[in-house]
Amino acid sequence: MNEIKSNIPAGVYAEKVTSVTHYTKSLFKFRITRPSSFRFRSGEFVMIGLPNSEKPIFRAYSIASPSWDEEIEFYSIKVEGGPLTKHLQKISIGDIVLMRQKSTGTLVNDALLPGKRLYLFSTGTGIAPFASLIQDPETYEKFDQIILCHTCREVSELKYSFELIKKVKSDPLVGYFAKKNLIHYPTVTQENYIKMGRITTLLESREIFKDLGFPIMNPETDRGMICGSMSMLNDTKSLLEGLGLDEGSNSRPSTFVVERAFVS
Repeated sequence: MNEIKSNIPAGVYAEKVTSVTHYTKSLFKFRITRPSSFRFRSGEFVMIGLPNSEKPIFRAYSIASPSWDEEIEFYSIKVEGGPLTKHLQKISIGDIVLMRQKSTGTLVNDALLPGKRLYLFSTGTGIAPFASLIQDPETYEKFDQIILCHTCREVSELKYSFELIKKVKSDPLVGYFAKKNLIHYPTVTQENYIKMGRITTLLESREIFKDLGFPIMNPETDRGMICGSMSMLNDTKSLLEGLGLDEGSNSRPSTFVVERAFVS
């Protein structure tokens, strides 16, 4: 324990792992205790690391739990050669995870103007900030309909999002609103599935709007959030701008926002 304490930098919490769930050979989630003094907005990310060296490596991880949760949840990829994830994927209950004391991010309700529909565009673990947002009552107060778009390579990689949707729709706090107003739009790119294709392709072809029965996105009624790979971010951003939407920020709310924090 003394050795762990010596590896904890100033301004960092040292929290215990409370649960770990492995979904595939490349995806897992874990939960840690939440410091009583830690405050964040649903959708934000924080820097986390492990006390396994004199100078711990920190990486940005979106918080997958809502701001009211008593614990902190993260959804992560497993990268064998990743400086942090090669160790993080081996954690178990009771282990210590380091977390910087300040959260930040643009995938928050405050960075968007009010609208009718909110599209959450995600690939892989990019769903994490949206997992936080769809469990937050404020999201349902601000938007009439929330569409969670989640694209993965394989069907097995969608398990987290299906589990999440089921959990949210039965939640005593937001379940009533989620049952009526939350729509799940999962797609797969490398295996046969009910809905196949990259989200960018489905946006470009307008197929997503035909599937959902909604009009094409427009800046008067629709809002968007984007989280995924760099290429997905750039391509989706360009497509939304082509539809007349404008990128916003915490200091200048607008019609869509992008998150550029990555995990490796």
